[in-house]
Order: sequence, then structure tokens, then C-alpha cells
Amino acid sequence: MLKTIFGIVLGIFPRPVLIRFSLYLLPVLRLLFRGNRFTDPIDKSSFRTLLPYGYRKQRANVLSPSTLSLERHRLLWLYLERSSTFFNPNQKLRVLHVAPEQCFYPRFKQLPHIDYTTFDQNSPLATIKGDLRALPFSDGSFDVLFCNHVLEHITEDDKAMSELYRVLQPGGWGIVQVPMKPHQEETYEDPSIQSKKERELHFGQYDHVRWYGRKDFFTRLQKVGFSTEAIHVTQAFSEAEIERYALDRNEILPIIRR
Repeated sequence: MLKTIFGIVLGIFPRPVLIRFSLYLLPVLRLLFRGNRFTDPIDKSSFRTLLPYGYRKQRANVLSPSTLSLERHRLLWLYLERSSTFFNPNQKLRVLHVAPEQCFYPRFKQLPHIDYTTFDQNSPLATIKGDLRALPFSDGSFDVLFCNHVLEHITEDDKAMSELYRVLQPGGWGIVQVPMKPHQEETYEDPSIQSKKERELHFGQYDHVRWYGRKDFFTRLQKVGFSTEAIHVTQAFSEAEIERYALDRNEILPIIRR
């Protein structure tokens, strides 16, 4: 029943509406699902079960009732905590967050050592609205950037990647997660596929225009100037941690540097 309800909600309401609605729902969900089987590392809350999530196929124990984080969000947070200096209060950072995730937004915003800029076309969490293929920032404006699960929505992703490269300060770094299938090396895209139904069938979601390959996604980033690294974060975790945080063992964290 819960899977059916969430599937209907995700299919009907656009993301900005869901974000606003969730602000009222989260305190209730936190109480309903509290327990000790799963832990959300972002806010350290624990639950007896997580919520299902998915557009075409609902996955069980995926969505955190307290932060609405998914597997990839929790993986990114753990990487930032354990393997980066992002939370170092002595390091001043200018951060660009494209399509800011709700689970990160309030926490990044309150960090005193971060000059935090959010950007998107439609998100209510974005302070600046616009097109990723023509960013309204000068060259080298940011030390760190996050652009997660955005590029698969953009037809001219090379232009978006070039803009991200342009606004990143030399020596800066970022994380650009995209949907990838575990055994797909090459990107699959077809510009002739236009209808929402066909895009959902071919690319997994009605507003996606491609499935990125686990190999040539990095080649695309390198073509615009980035150096890249594919981090298999879960390889550093125990089986107990992977289960506790409800992580995806196949998730790759794409790190970019200029």
C-alpha cells in the first residue's frame, strides 16, 4: 500500500510542489517510523524502516523519513564527512549548488565558513534561477560545486559541463552524480525520443534524455577540461555500515577537479 501511494504521488506532483509539501510532513514521518534498524547519517536519526521510492519501480527502504535522503545522498554526505575537508570550519569556501537537494540545503546554508549559492530553473530552494548552459557567474567564481542528477535532463550537456568548468576556480573540485546502470559502459541517448512515455521507457524517467555510461561519462567531463576520479565509496565501508545507512553498493561518486 505504501509503495502504491508513493508511486502515485511521485507521478502526479512536480518536484517543487513535493518539496513544499514535505516540510509539513517530515515531523510526522520521523515519529511514525522511528526505530533502530536504519540510520540517516545526515541528521543521525534512526528508523525501523525507510520509505519506498521510485518512478517506474518502487524500491523498498530507500527514502529517509527525516531528511528525504536517498542512497546517493547518504553516500555523498558520508564522503564529505570522512574523505574531504568540506566541513572544515577553518577553510573558507565559495560553493555553487545546482538543483539543491532538500536534505543538504538547510545544513549547507548554515555552515559559517561557506559562501553558499544555489541555482536552478524551478526549485524553490534556488536563490538564483537560470539555465545551466549559460550560468550568470564570472569565471572562477566558486571553489566547490555540486550538480547531482541534473545533466541527464539537459539535451546539450556538453554546454552545461563547459559552464561548470568555467565558473569553477582553478584548483577547485566538485561532485556531479548522474544515473548510471551498473554494467553499462557507454552512454545511451536518442534525440528522436521525445514523448514522456517513451523517455520513461528508454531512460528510466519521463524527463531524462539519456542513461550515462560508467566509462564515457568521465570522458565527456574530461573533454571540457576537468580531471576526473570515480570513487567507489562503499568499498571503504563494512557490510554492517552499508546496511545501516541503506547505501547502494554499485553507486559511483564522480569527482571533478580543475
